[in-house]
Amino acid sequence: MQASQAQRPAQSINFEQKLALIADRWQPRVVAEMNDYQFKLVRIEGEFIMHAHPDTDETFIVLHGQLRIDFRDGHVLVNPGEMYVVPKGVEHKPYAREEVRMLLIEPRGVANTGDQGGERTAPNDVWI
Repeated sequence: MQASQAQRPAQSINFEQKLALIADRWQPRVVAEMNDYQFKLVRIEGEFIMHAHPDTDETFIVLHGQLRIDFRDGHVLVNPGEMYVVPKGVEHKPYAREEVRMLLIEPRGVANTGDQGGERTAPNDVWI
């Protein structure tokens, strides 16, 4: 058997089932990896902190709700079924008036608070 077949997942990943396991907001949970990238599900509500990721882009894919990403010079709205890529080094602040459920794609080891750190920093590599 080839190595890639030996590591093949036994079943597909159901986002709704995985999101139902997440009680806390602003605590991304890893559901898959591809090369050095992680796919993380997260539930958010309210306002986060302004931050940047100096070494990587960050992808937001909204599954439920409406995400607003604030920038120093404006904002973008991301609706269910849409995605937005924040370029590396660009300061941004996610905001959700009501709960948003989304998928994040970013390299392994990236802190959710980017260059800001602090009490809102979630632990990395927590799988569900």
